This record gives sequence, structure tokens and C-alpha cells, in this order.
Amino acid sequence: MGIVEGFTEFLPVSSTGHMIVTADFLGIKQDNVTKAYEVIIQFAAILAVVLHYKEKFTIRKIDFLTKLFIAFLPIAGIGFLFAKQVKALFSLDVVAVMFIIGGIAFLIAEKFYVEKEGFIDDVERISYKQAFLIGCAQVLGLIPGTSRSGSTIIAAMFLGLTRKASAEFSFLLAVPVMSAATAYDILKHYHEFNIDNLIVLGVGFVVSFVTAYFTIKLFLKFLQKFTFISFGIYRIIFGTVLLVLY
Repeated sequence: MGIVEGFTEFLPVSSTGHMIVTADFLGIKQDNVTKAYEVIIQFAAILAVVLHYKEKFTIRKIDFLTKLFIAFLPIAGIGFLFAKQVKALFSLDVVAVMFIIGGIAFLIAEKFYVEKEGFIDDVERISYKQAFLIGCAQVLGLIPGTSRSGSTIIAAMFLGLTRKASAEFSFLLAVPVMSAATAYDILKHYHEFNIDNLIVLGVGFVVSFVTAYFTIKLFLKFLQKFTFISFGIYRIIFGTVLLVLY
């Protein structure tokens, strides 16, 4: 579970969808202990981003951090107001269908997307308007299987960012989003963070952190040579397999 979280959290393939499928495949029941474990491995993935981009999270970058906060507001508001409706969508059927739809969206996006000379390659140069619009697109990530990173990356690409900058802004935007979700879940399941579960939680934390850290590095290198077409094809195949099996 730690490997799956660390590897998929920042790729446009829906970590939530993969976690649901992995838990089902391994026969892991969704109880409070499992939820606490998921909180810990998500927190580890957040720290991997912070470590990789530590220079972005300083007081000198207050302007950029403000843009991140503005981009965070739409999903914070919608997620809070419609939490029950979002939770009701968590099923393998929804995950499978949204995997396929997201894959088709990536193939269409890559067909029409062309990086131009004036495109933004430094995430700190994006405008407040661009940040807010990317944040609005991120709301789609509340639907299981859609992929928070996928929706933000596609939006950023068509708002004038390069593939690399789109991916990096998506990584960084995950910090306030996942921090808020993690804080809420810790308060909700704090009683499960005890000495009895310490070894399991510790192993999950380390595995998720290491996997996420190197996935970020490898993903950025991948984007220097390739497009998102392979992710689109993978999503369609994965979603179709889920529909057939389940």
C-alpha cells in the first residue's frame, strides 16, 4: 500500500483509484486502522514534495505560496460542502469509468497541445488567475478515478504552461490539499495512532516517502522526452480491465 501511494500520488493515474483497487485485491477491509494507515502514507508523500521543492516553501516565496493558496480554495470549499456526496462515489465502478474518461481526455489533450516559445516553464511565473483556474479544474479530482494531478496538469497545459511546469505546479498544489485532508483525518482517527500500530505505520511512512521522492524525480525526467499519451493509454486499459474483472 505504501508503494502504491508513493508511486501514484503525483502521477496522473489517480492514487485514490489505485488504493481502492489495491485494498480490494489484497483483501484489506476499510476500517479505522486502515484509514489511519492511509493518512500516514499520504503525509509521507506530502513530505517528499516539500523536501524536493524545499526552496519554494520559504517566506521569500510568499507571492508564489499565495498563488498556491488561491488554487487550493475551490477544492477546499467544494470538498467541505459536498463531503457526503463525494464519499458516496467511492466504488470500483466509478473508478473504472473515470479511469477511461481521464485516459481519453489525455489523448485528446495531447492531440491539440503544442508547447510554444512563450509558454511558462517556471511555476513561480504563473498568474493569480491561472492559479485559480487550475484550482477549479482540481475539483474534478474529488471524483474517484479522475486523478487530482491529471485534472490540474491538463488545465495547466491549456493555460499556457509547459508539461514540466504543469506537473510541478500539480506536485506543489498537492501540499495544501493533502495537508488539509491529512489534518482532518488525523483529528478524526487520532485514537488509532498508538503504540500497537507503530511498526506498521512506520514502515508505511518510510516506504511511501522514499517511493514518492524518487517517483517525482523520475517523472520530471520522463517529461523531458515524452508526452502524456502513455498515461492516457494506461488509464484506458486499466479502467477497461477493472470493468471486466469487477
